[in-house]
Amino acid sequence: MKDFIIIGAAQAGLSMAYFLKQRNKDFLIIDKEDQIGASWLNRWNSLKLFTPTEFNHLAGMPFPAPKGHYPDKYEVADYFKAYVKKFDFPVQLNTLAESIEKTNNHFIIKTNQGNLTCKEVIVATGPFHIPYTPKFHNKLSEEMFQIHSNYYKNPEQLQKGATLVVGGGDSGFQILDEISKNTSETTYFSGDTNIRTLPQEILGKTLWWWFTITGFLSFSKNSWIGKKISKSKQPIIGTDVKSIIKRDNVTPVGYTLDADNNTIKTSKKTLNDVKNIVWATGYKPNFNWIKNIELNQDGYPKHHRGISTTKGLYFIGLPWLHTRGSATLGGIKKDAKYLAKSIL
Repeated sequence: MKDFIIIGAAQAGLSMAYFLKQRNKDFLIIDKEDQIGASWLNRWNSLKLFTPTEFNHLAGMPFPAPKGHYPDKYEVADYFKAYVKKFDFPVQLNTLAESIEKTNNHFIIKTNQGNLTCKEVIVATGPFHIPYTPKFHNKLSEEMFQIHSNYYKNPEQLQKGATLVVGGGDSGFQILDEISKNTSETTYFSGDTNIRTLPQEILGKTLWWWFTITGFLSFSKNSWIGKKISKSKQPIIGTDVKSIIKRDNVTPVGYTLDADNNTIKTSKKTLNDVKNIVWATGYKPNFNWIKNIELNQDGYPKHHRGISTTKGLYFIGLPWLHTRGSATLGGIKKDAKYLAKSIL
């Protein structure tokens, strides 16, 4: 029986593996995908990190790129592969965890490859579980091409005609930027255009340098300022939203309210010419496959810095696990180090 099984082989799971190996623990990493880095490779082709190289280092191995470089998804995936190889982590791919149940002081993980048993479990599946789209998307004509940002790769997927991009987060604006750059067709944007933006560099220093020296990334989610930051609308980083919105072929239409067949109702106008919709509308968490787990009102596990209310069950890679930095590639190692120290 393994000491630990880690579910998820991206940055969170690999960070935990590093600290477990340092302590000579017997563990196995399982992942549903067919290769290391797949969770990044599955995202849109032009995706780049908001954080430059110097803020992307996992524990024990620097990110292999020059300072100030903003890596793309392919570089991140290659880094993960090299990380696994360097530390010789035991990884079992193509293994989907279907349920976790604690019984007789150990855990049984049911997978598509059979059952696995271990003394303790670390869930590192991240926050992006079920792509969310409004219910009324089912009322739209089958002739209209609809895709969630989770499956969007590039503008070549779209059919000829106008496109509606729904969602005012980083993903929505990056995809809006790419699509409107690559077509003369109308690109509608549905979301808040009155949003704060931050450049990637300020006074010759990267935004993340400023975040670090001001302590922005280190405020605990339970602190007064941490609570305020976590509940506020996050700014768009590194995307010139105002310039994108001003493009001749970009038309802001407010919020999408309803739809029927080929008609889409928004808060500013009714659209009848849309041929494509990209739903950059986020995700909903799904931890229902873990038996007898306590969830909070947002659907995430109740925990203290990754230590759940079930003895021997841990989480890493959740949004605001401890600080804003918990969601960054380079920040995950602090959470992993703390969790490893607490449970070993």
